[in-house]
Amino acid sequence: MIAKNKLIHEIESLPAECIEEVMDFVGYIKLKCLKNVPETMLITEKVLAKDWNTAEEDAAWANL
Repeated sequence: MIAKNKLIHEIESLPAECIEEVMDFVGYIKLKCLKNVPETMLITEKVLAKDWNTAEEDAAWANL
């Protein structure tokens, strides 16, 4: 968690015009980390999130 806080501090100290470049790099890293995830999982994630991200689903799984 210390590294995460340090990273946040470093990002906050950047000039505003550099933030977009940081976001591009974060996107690249996420994509690189997800390259082993089957494409069908990535494609269906947004569609299934509509059903998963509900108060009813949260209540159903709250006791696990």
